[in-house]
Amino acid sequence: MGDPFIQANTNGRLHDAREPSLSPLNRGFLYGDAIYEVWRTYDGVLFAWREHWRRLEQSAAALRIGLPVAADAMLEEIRRTAAAYREHTGFTGELYVRLQITRGAGAIGLDPALADRPDFVLLVQPNKDLTPQLLREGYRLSLEKNLRRNPAASVNPAWKTGNYLNNILCLREARARGADDVVMVNLAGEITEAATSNLGFIRGDTLFTPPLNAGILGGITRDLILGGIAAAAGLTPCERALRPGDLPAMEECFLMSTTRDVAPIGRIDEMVFRVADDTRTRALKAAFAQYVEVYLAAHADQRL
Repeated sequence: MGDPFIQANTNGRLHDAREPSLSPLNRGFLYGDAIYEVWRTYDGVLFAWREHWRRLEQSAAALRIGLPVAADAMLEEIRRTAAAYREHTGFTGELYVRLQITRGAGAIGLDPALADRPDFVLLVQPNKDLTPQLLREGYRLSLEKNLRRNPAASVNPAWKTGNYLNNILCLREARARGADDVVMVNLAGEITEAATSNLGFIRGDTLFTPPLNAGILGGITRDLILGGIAAAAGLTPCERALRPGDLPAMEECFLMSTTRDVAPIGRIDEMVFRVADDTRTRALKAAFAQYVEVYLAAHADQRL
């Protein structure tokens, strides 16, 4: 049995993602010299389109990579790619959409001036929603023991770049210990985030999450939760530096990400957190779903 079909779109050309489409001299391949964003659909509507695009623009400005296509034109390319995926597979469920933009190709060398022009690649596949078991039991995470989150003064985690080696190596260690994901700690010993998700903790009616200056990605889901969804669930958000020693006092823990929205964490190493239907985390997930319903009614034009 072959790999599941993934629809690709390279610079406007639709093709099977298993087919080569970029030069081996592309700087995204050679150096991770790239940026990216991921969207998902709810009821077929591309969620938080503008919010993700603004963050893409911020990443592009930080790396001084030109965007090869304007927002409206890229939305049309996403529609084309999603339609091609559905036509090829007959799949009618929710989609995962990944856009990567590289600085381009050119002669081998680190100098950005060697790049010719930016390239883009779109990838479309099914979105992997939370399984009933994970909703019931939560994810298992493990604190990183050896490596540290790269500091903002080096390669800022706030930039959503194509260089994920720090995350990959940290996740590899956690997976070797039997965990689903990792809790990365910065050089100051403060908790930052998981491999591809922000972290939230609940004690009483307060939702704690590491601040941006701890060295984390400003997640779109995190922003929406702090901006009003937490309050709708009866929670008071608090951005605060957290250390591993603070975790035993927390009652609940969860992941925040575009593809999984709010996902419960059942344990971090030997620390156990409450996962049940009547938890604050479940109320937060319900409040997020209500926000999505309102969003869909206002953005039917973003249906794929």
